[in-house]
This record gives sequence, C-alpha cells and structure tokens, in this order.
Amino acid sequence: MPTELWRTRELVRALTVKRVRTQVEREELIRVRRGVYAPTPYDDEDELRALLRCLPAGAMLAMQTAARRHGFGVLRETAVHVQLPPEVAKPRLPGLVVHHSVLPVRPVTVGGLPCVPAAQCAVDLARRARRMDALPVLDAALRSEAVTVDDLLAELPLHRALRGVRQARDLVPRADGRSECRQESQLRLLLLDGGLPVPEPQMWIYDRYGLPRFRIDLGYRERRVGVEYDGLSHLDRDRLRHDRDRINWLDANGWRMRYFTDRDLYRRPTHILTTLRTALTR
Repeated sequence: MPTELWRTRELVRALTVKRVRTQVEREELIRVRRGVYAPTPYDDEDELRALLRCLPAGAMLAMQTAARRHGFGVLRETAVHVQLPPEVAKPRLPGLVVHHSVLPVRPVTVGGLPCVPAAQCAVDLARRARRMDALPVLDAALRSEAVTVDDLLAELPLHRALRGVRQARDLVPRADGRSECRQESQLRLLLLDGGLPVPEPQMWIYDRYGLPRFRIDLGYRERRVGVEYDGLSHLDRDRLRHDRDRINWLDANGWRMRYFTDRDLYRRPTHILTTLRTALTR
C-alpha cells in the first residue's frame, strides 16, 4: 500500500497546528516536500508522489525518471524529470527538471504514478542523449519488454520534426534487447560505427554434441571471433576461475577471443577497431 501523504491544510484541518508541530518534532511526521507531509519512514516512491502533488495538473514523469519506472533506466541521473502541458508555466523546485510536451501524450500509470508512455520515453531519450548513451537506452527498453521494435518504429514518425530525431531514426533499427548492460551496447555501437560486421549479442557457443557450453558478449560465429567486455564483476575470484576455464575451452576449440575494458572503450576506441579488424581478416 502506498504511504498516505497529506498537504499542510489537510493536517491542520484534521489535527491542529500545535499537534502537527509536535508530530514533526517527534519525527512521527516528516516534510517530504514543501507543504507535503508523510508518516515516517518514507521512501523514494513517496518522494515522487509528494513531488507530483506539488505540481500543476497534467504533470507526469518523463525522460530518465519515467524510463526507470518502465524498467530501462540505464542513464545515471539524480534529478527528477517531469513533463507538463505547453501552456503551464515551469515551476522551479530543487532537483526538478521540467519539459514541456510538444507531442500529444496520454499518460500511463506505472506503480501508481503517471508516466510518459514507454515508446515515447525511449524515443525521447534516443533523440536527446549522447549517441553512446542512446543505443543502451533502446537496447534496455527492448530487454525490459516495455516496448517492441514495432512500437519504436511506429513512434518515430511522430517525432519527425523534433531535434535529434535523425539519431533516433538511425539507432532504432540497430537496437537489440539481447545486450545485457550499457557497456555491451556501447561496444556494439562502436563496432557498427567503425564499419565492422554486425556482431551477435549474447551468443551461445555449442560443444560437439550441440549442447550450449558458454555464452559470450558479442560474437562472429562464421569467423569464430568473440568479443568480451570485462567489467568489475570479472574481478570476483569465482568469476575469475570460471573465466579461465572458458578461455581455455574456447581457445582449444578454435575461437579467437578479444577482451576489452572501460579504458579501451572510453579512451582507446581505435585500438578496439584495429584489434578486431585484424582478428576478422586473419
């Protein structure tokens, strides 16, 4: 059950000003937002609900904030993003980013909170985010099953006159819900933008009996070349043992594996492309 929230006037009407102050001093009540109170303890969900109660009618969660509600919040953002009708003045509140709607939108309710629909939210982010961040959003949206490729393709024409739509139009056909993390998506985009063949995300490698043995981040099955992104999880001792077994098995079975880290992805992208071109043409 959602925590009950009260406006100041509602509390004063039900109690008294003195009683309200006493409960605040005893921390039985806490001010979540100016003029909005909740019983303690309260959580992030209550804070979002309190914020929406402070905003004009028609406010809904948007951009990264809505994406988190829909299940594809891969972009790091501490501010809360909301969308308001174009004729409503933008309120100024700490930690709030307000966008005016430029497209007709019917909000959907996610966990009791009004949000921009998932397809519109994904395309909005694909238009506005950096290219290296935009594809991870689309991949995550597909992985979460909040949208399908057809949903995204149907949404694109509605954004045709808006800034950044060319980027979104280019990336939607490249989106793939099999990618499992932001860095995998970014690595795949780097390969595609570098003119390399399209790799298969999360590709299973089978043994001689046709049974799935290992799964790799990105692969070129016909050329038996695999690509792995090594993040912090690979430093775990048990994971390291598993990785060593996998490396030895893949090498013994004719796979040429190439491993990259955040340093390669963000500081040495040319090194990645050169390494893989050599592996694919060998």
